[in-house]
Amino acid sequence: MAELPQAVVWDITYACPLRCVHCYSESGRRETRQLGFDEMVRVLDAIIAMRPGLISFAGGEPLVVPGIAELVRRVSEAGIDVAVSTGGWHHRPELLRELAGHGREINVSVDGAIAEVHDRIRGRQGSFERAMNALTLLDELARDDEAVRFGISCTVTRSTFAQLDAYCTELAPRWPRLGGIDFGPVLPAGLASRPDFVAHEALSFEEMAEIGSATFAGRLQALAPPSVPVTTDDYLHFRMDTAPSEANAAKNVMFVEPDGEVRAMPMYEGTVGNLRRVPGAALWSRCVTRWADPFVTETLAPVRTMDDWAAAIRRIDRHFGTGPVLARLDRRPEYALVPAR
Repeated sequence: MAELPQAVVWDITYACPLRCVHCYSESGRRETRQLGFDEMVRVLDAIIAMRPGLISFAGGEPLVVPGIAELVRRVSEAGIDVAVSTGGWHHRPELLRELAGHGREINVSVDGAIAEVHDRIRGRQGSFERAMNALTLLDELARDDEAVRFGISCTVTRSTFAQLDAYCTELAPRWPRLGGIDFGPVLPAGLASRPDFVAHEALSFEEMAEIGSATFAGRLQALAPPSVPVTTDDYLHFRMDTAPSEANAAKNVMFVEPDGEVRAMPMYEGTVGNLRRVPGAALWSRCVTRWADPFVTETLAPVRTMDDWAAAIRRIDRHFGTGPVLARLDRRPEYALVPAR
């Protein structure tokens, strides 16, 4: 484990035009907690001071944040790799051009190889078409500027599992300059921790391990154009349990909420302080302490299945969640398989 995080993921806003059924941050359904620009710079300066190898802007939807291009530029000029994740709903050419000029990569989330599946998971009619249009625009920008890099990321659910081949054989060839496709299974966090969601859409641990295997990645790579790297991960390290072989990756990443609050563990509720008031190194130390908290270790120790993990996450969320967090958990609707609106 590193003395400071090797990567920082900043969910810079909880504002989002989409209503994804598996959203771990429940973006678009809660207050945005988005800071003004000067306060965002304070948070970013605190993150940069830790000198991580990568700063990733996520959300919510980062492209709705005023000044996002300037924040990305600050990271790039600090000599730190930067990435931006987007659902593709907002893809103004001038903004993407400015972001692509500074970012390491813009990743467009595509959670279905066809509109019917993607739109249902994303909760908005037309979201698949918009994501495709964003990718086409990025491909055109990359044609004019070889420094522009973009890729596709897919959160694998039961609805998408059978479509992964089509990402490689049907989607990837549409964009000659596509920089890669990344597949990772949905995690039972946030809205995806609901029992009904786990029963209908979550993969088993065995299926997650299959996705992360070299054999699985190699098969998909053979289907994709030679110029498009395919990467996969089982994400089992995000359990944050005591298994040494699975703990290291998640324990090198700091997750930051929009207002600068630092999550003790990426996929679990509960924060340890705010980067606007406490140095990053001190907050990282508090994160490390939380991982060894007896309640955490005792709750995660019996986890053997996806149902176990989801139940453990729900228990930890309630144990460490503040009053507003608990109220939000109580407001969560039951998962229902409904068409996109």
